[in-house]
Amino acid sequence: MNLHAWLLLGAFLTILLLTTKPLGLYIAHLMEGRLRWARPLENGLYRLCGVCPDEEMNWLRYALALLLFNTLGILAVYGLQRLQAVLPLNPQQMPAVAADSAFNTAVSFATNTNWQGYAGESTMGYLVQMLGLTVQNFLSAATGIVVVIALIRGLARHSASTLGNAWVDLARATLYLLLPLSLAMALFLVGQGVIQNFDAYREVASLDAAGEPQLLAMGPVASQEAIKMLGTNGGGFFNANSAHPFENPTPLTNFVQMLAIFLIPAALCVTFGRMVGDPRQGRTILAAMTLMFVVAAGAAVHFEQQGNPRLAALGVDQEAGLRQAGGNMEGKETRFGIADSALFATITTAASCGAVNAMHDSFTPLGGLVPLVNIQLGEVVFGGVGSGLYGMLVFAILAVFIAGLMIGRTPEYLGKKIEIHEMKMSAIAILVTPLLVLLGTALAVSTEAGRAGIANPGTHGFSEILYALASAGNNNGSAFAGLSANTPFYNLLLAVAMWFGRFGVIVPVLAMAGSLAAKKRIAATAGTLPTHPPLFVALLIGTVLLLGLLNYVPTLALGPVVEHLLLWMDA
Repeated sequence: MNLHAWLLLGAFLTILLLTTKPLGLYIAHLMEGRLRWARPLENGLYRLCGVCPDEEMNWLRYALALLLFNTLGILAVYGLQRLQAVLPLNPQQMPAVAADSAFNTAVSFATNTNWQGYAGESTMGYLVQMLGLTVQNFLSAATGIVVVIALIRGLARHSASTLGNAWVDLARATLYLLLPLSLAMALFLVGQGVIQNFDAYREVASLDAAGEPQLLAMGPVASQEAIKMLGTNGGGFFNANSAHPFENPTPLTNFVQMLAIFLIPAALCVTFGRMVGDPRQGRTILAAMTLMFVVAAGAAVHFEQQGNPRLAALGVDQEAGLRQAGGNMEGKETRFGIADSALFATITTAASCGAVNAMHDSFTPLGGLVPLVNIQLGEVVFGGVGSGLYGMLVFAILAVFIAGLMIGRTPEYLGKKIEIHEMKMSAIAILVTPLLVLLGTALAVSTEAGRAGIANPGTHGFSEILYALASAGNNNGSAFAGLSANTPFYNLLLAVAMWFGRFGVIVPVLAMAGSLAAKKRIAATAGTLPTHPPLFVALLIGTVLLLGLLNYVPTLALGPVVEHLLLWMDA
């Protein structure tokens, strides 16, 4: 890593950690119902919807409410796409979206995955982008937040049968957290040059010698871009996503967008410590996430700055603007360069966001390995809003269990005994995504319909399929975009992976939360494993690496590792 890369990473972490505590405490007060000024608006909304805010739910009702809520979201987004041709705010007269693509997109945005097998500017009208996709960006993010809040309540409460009210939690997370932050972010983006309009596409004269006119896409971009980042959604208004100058015009917007991705996931660690009554617990989780992130970011930047030996032999591997010999600039924007692009890729895959400002498919084999591994770890290195923390807490419970086996004592976490039910639910939550990813990859490479989408045969083509299934199953949404995935086969396969990858984890997490809430709190003794010192941070990181990544090692060897060896064989 060069000086620019170190300064960029240092500035990013400094600003992020400075904002973590105030926002985390605000979220804790919000979700505990301590913001009295918010109640009038809330109460009016509850009366309108027929919700009794004081009626709490057990874990099963809470889970069913979220499943119903998100299923209705899928139906709404699917219907909007299929009716697009007759809907208003469609100045380019976009036709109805094909049924398989519409289904895939509806599931994608409802599960906070935001996988896109289509080009937004040539597929979606403005109404569908706003009322369908942008709305789901808010609601899917709110779903992740309320699930982790329910799990935190399960750890904080004792001898209780309820986890809160799902409708109240969804309303608070949306109205008083996601909406205000998105409004501020959207205004900033507009000020920096991100477009926000309802104009028809504009034809402008190009600067090439032939003078052929170029059609520039317009639309309400800033409003979608804000929640795309803050909600760790990642779905772009344009096909080029955050590499497009209308979505991400300057290095400053690029830096702020990276901060926005980690902002809420990092703050929720503080929220966790506050709500369980021990801030050290939140700092422990945050420290584990930060250490894993720094290592991943350093590796990604290093491998990309090493460059491609075959391009270096041709003398075309110089990083534009910095006059720095070496480095892989393929697939990257010159206004960002290698360090900013590699850091963005690390952040977006560590945080289950999926937004991209460079094409991951063009990264070096080991540079592309880093975002792939981030996804395969279960999206717990900060992770998505809510989903990253509840995934990391599952690993924390597993770490406590492993430590308990080592010392021959009943494992305990935050005063709760970890028993057979919790371990069953943890095992389901940990194993469901590797099962989806590996079986899906095997199905794709063993069928003609799956192999038909490969544009790069060999090891890289295998990596493209593996990345697509990992991205879908872990609800990331980014891609090795060389794979032609907008086909009935991949649209259905990835939709299944996205749905079960999301709710196959949420349901057991809520079941575990209900079980923990019902337990009595036990006093700490001399034999209780402390879950806040550096030793537990190391144990937690080891558990994540061992249980999160071990399932994928053979597939990584067949894809990125072999590709790296082949690339450097003749260097």
